[in-house]
Amino acid sequence: MFDSIKGFGVTFGHMFKKRVTIKYPDVKAPTQPRYHGRHVLNRHPDGLEKCIGCELCAWACPADAIFVEGADNTEQARFSPGERYAADYQINYARCIFCGLCIEACPTRSLTMSNEYELAADSRNALIFTKEQLLAPLLPGMEQPPHDMRLGETDTDYYVQGPDNPGASKGAERPQLPATQSRHPEVRA
Repeated sequence: MFDSIKGFGVTFGHMFKKRVTIKYPDVKAPTQPRYHGRHVLNRHPDGLEKCIGCELCAWACPADAIFVEGADNTEQARFSPGERYAADYQINYARCIFCGLCIEACPTRSLTMSNEYELAADSRNALIFTKEQLLAPLLPGMEQPPHDMRLGETDTDYYVQGPDNPGASKGAERPQLPATQSRHPEVRA
C-alpha cells in the first residue's frame, strides 16, 4: 500500500518541474564549435580543389572508411594546383567513427569536419558520400574546375600563402625550423 503512494509521490513531484525535453526536428540544439560532424573537402579561393589525392587520410583512418583514388592533372584539365588530384573520393559513414585522424593527416588542410550531424539514411549505400557530395560549394568568385591556376603560377603560391602563412610574400618559402624545434609544441624531435 505504501509503495503505491510513494510511486504517486514521485509522479506528482515531477509534474510541476520544468521540462527538459528538446523538440528535436522542429528545434535543433546548436552544436559545440569543435563538434566532429560531416566531412567537407575544401577549395582554394579560385575554386580549385585543395585535395591532392595523396591518400594519407585513408591510411590514417582506423575504421577504413575512406577511399581515395588519385590521378594526375594535365594541362587540359587541372583540378588542383599540384601534380595530382583526387579523381575518386568516398567516405563511408556507416563505418566512420568521427575520430578526426583523417583531418590531422591531411597535409593541405583539404579535409575538415563541419557541425552537420544529421546523417541518417534508409540504406547503407546512401551513407557512402562521394566527392561531389563532400566538396564545399562554389562561392561567388570561384570557378568550377577544371581550369588554370588563378592565384599564382606554381602550387607553392597556393600552399605557402594559405591559412598557415597569410603574410608570406608571393613565391616565398616557409621558414625552416631547427631540427630540435617542431611546428607542434606537443611533438618533440
